[in-house]
Amino acid sequence: MTSDNSKSSWVPTNPLYDPAKPMQIGGQAVIEGVMMRAPGSVATAVRRTNGEIVVQKQTFISILEKFKGLRLPILRGAVGLIDMLYLGIKTLNFSAEIAMMDLESEKPPKDGNGQAKKKSKSQSTAAMVTILVVALAFGITIFFAVPIVLTTKVFGFEQNALAFNLVAGLIRIAILLGYLVAISLMKDIKRLFQFHGAEHMTVFAFELSDALIPPAVKQHSRFHPRCGTSFLLIVMFVAILSFSLLDALLIHMLGGVTMGIRLLTHLPFIPVVGGIAYEVIKFSAKHSSTWWGRIIIAPGLWLQRITTKEPDETQVEVAIIALRCALGLEDAAKYSMKEPVQVESYSSVEAS
Repeated sequence: MTSDNSKSSWVPTNPLYDPAKPMQIGGQAVIEGVMMRAPGSVATAVRRTNGEIVVQKQTFISILEKFKGLRLPILRGAVGLIDMLYLGIKTLNFSAEIAMMDLESEKPPKDGNGQAKKKSKSQSTAAMVTILVVALAFGITIFFAVPIVLTTKVFGFEQNALAFNLVAGLIRIAILLGYLVAISLMKDIKRLFQFHGAEHMTVFAFELSDALIPPAVKQHSRFHPRCGTSFLLIVMFVAILSFSLLDALLIHMLGGVTMGIRLLTHLPFIPVVGGIAYEVIKFSAKHSSTWWGRIIIAPGLWLQRITTKEPDETQVEVAIIALRCALGLEDAAKYSMKEPVQVESYSSVEAS
């Protein structure tokens, strides 16, 4: 058992987990629950208002598993990011449907046969793809396009590649921190961040071969080096260096750059930045016990002081059940819902 204060470094001991392989164990907080991903499957556990825990377990086949040619460094990060975003939205949708079942006071609309109307699989898939596209477009606009426009309009060093991208990068980080601090003040988001902490503690317990029971899991840190919010911060730093090099090349070739040229070149370059950031966080997590590894992961761990909160044992229990079901250590059928919610199989974007 490992105390929270001793978890400044991460040295996995579980033989079932190999840090040299792409992140085969991971998860995500959802509405009143946790999604856990293991090799070949994903399980989402949600606690209902009546205290019942329900689990949705499905086979998970990522794009990277199906097409080995996509596992090249940098490329695997860019492709895997889209895959995980799609999976994350689907699991959030599942938890939202359960939450709506508990909150709705009115009966669902009926069709001519007196049955609740259900969306077809094609309609659900189209809706999820639409949400994914809109979410990506919004994120790109706020975190990449807006800093370029502000830096161009406010500051006078458009032709200085490093200075321009340093300022734009600081604006991105400020927007990210401001957004996270603002939403952390919301009651529902605080509970989401508690489940996020429960997810990290449970993953730590598994990776360090500790018992998957609430009292033992609660002793682990809620700050994990492979967290998605840590990834976002690393993207911000990688973007500063990557875009500086790109701008320096463009200035050398074209004699100068404009705001339009930056938008046309930086935005398509974002997947490359994401791919590089993936390699950085994977490498730093693997070497987090070294002094230089701790330096690399430190900013992400600091950010998790905002995006994770200390969970209670009931929230940790949900995370444990999700992981045990994903790993096949527990039968997900035990947690079937009395009032079923229609959901689809979790598979990669291309397989949907």
